[in-house]
Amino acid sequence: MSLQGKVALVTGSAQGIGKSIARALSEDGADCIISDVNLELAEKAAEEIRTFGRKAIALKANVADSDEVSAMIQTGIAELGKIDILVNNAGITRDGLLMRMKDEDWDQVLSINLKGAFLCCRAVARPMMKQRSGRIINIASIVGAMGNVGQANYVASKAGLIGLTKTVARELASRGVTCNAVAPGFIDTAMTRSLPEDVKEDLSARIPMGKLGTPEDVAGAVRFLASDAAAYVTGQVIHVNGGMYM
Repeated sequence: MSLQGKVALVTGSAQGIGKSIARALSEDGADCIISDVNLELAEKAAEEIRTFGRKAIALKANVADSDEVSAMIQTGIAELGKIDILVNNAGITRDGLLMRMKDEDWDQVLSINLKGAFLCCRAVARPMMKQRSGRIINIASIVGAMGNVGQANYVASKAGLIGLTKTVARELASRGVTCNAVAPGFIDTAMTRSLPEDVKEDLSARIPMGKLGTPEDVAGAVRFLASDAAAYVTGQVIHVNGGMYM
C-alpha cells in the first residue's frame, strides 16, 4: 500500500489518534501536513515524521473557521505541491446529559467535529477534482452509529459526519475522488487511560475481543482507505471496534 509521491493532510494530528495516522501514512511514503490548534505539539509531530525521511510541515488552524481552513489548504499546497489525502480527525467532546447540556457545548462540538470536516472537504474538493484523484477519510465514531448516554452533541456530530461522508462520496466519485469514514470504538488513548479501572473493565467486558483498540488499529484502516488498494471503495464506513458494534 505504497503512498510514495502522495501528500496527506491530517487535522488534529499533533497527538493521539491523529498523530498515529500521520505517522502511519508517512511510513507508507506520504509527505504530511500536521494540522492542529497546538502549533508547538504539531511542530514536534512534524519533526518526528521528518526523521523517517519524509517531508512534513506543521500548520496551526481552527477547522471551524472557514478563513483558517482556506489558508491551511493554500499553504499546504504551496509548500508541498498538492494534497492527495485528507483525513478529518480533529474533534472534541463536551459531555453531559441532554437536560443539562449548555447551548455552547452543543454548538462548539458540532462546529469543530462536523462543520470543521465540511469546511475541509469543501476546501480540498476543487484541487482534488482538478487533479482527478484524491482520498478523503473522515474519522467518525462507534457512537455515531449506536448512540451513547451523555454525548448527544458528540453523537450527533459523528452521525452527521457519516451522512456527510456518503454525500461527498456521491458528489466527487466521477472525478476519481473517494470519501470514506473510519468509526473507532473505544481506543486506548490518554483519555481512556484516565478512566477508573472499574469503568475500563466494564468497557472491555462489552467488547467481544475483550480489549480496547489502539491508535494503530485506527491508523491501519486509514492506511488502507488512503491507498490504491481501496480505489474502488467509496461512501463506506469501516468500524474498528473489536466487535462491540456489528
